[in-house]
Amino acid sequence: MIEAYVLIQTKIGKLESVASEASRIGRVTAVAVIAGPYDVIVRVSAEDLDSLGRQVVSEIQVMDGVTRTLTCPILHLGMGDDNTGVVGHRRHPRRLTPPPPTRGP
Repeated sequence: MIEAYVLIQTKIGKLESVASEASRIGRVTAVAVIAGPYDVIVRVSAEDLDSLGRQVVSEIQVMDGVTRTLTCPILHLGMGDDNTGVVGHRRHPRRLTPPPPTRGP
């Protein structure tokens, strides 16, 4: 099983319809409207990388109003509190970078 985030750029005026349609796609586990160069982010799962690619091409890229997608497969590297790759849950915050150096007295 593989999971990925798919960033979706939409045509002006199509944001809500793309987000709504994406939420009805099988194997989509989350949809959110975001700010920045992309408008919608979708979390999707698939059996393997090839299936993921086919799903993005055949179900997401063909939606009316989608102009561009960027697929970011999620890597499970044994990091995080629950092996999701997510570090720094609110319950267990962790620093990803070393603390800044302290100045002398």
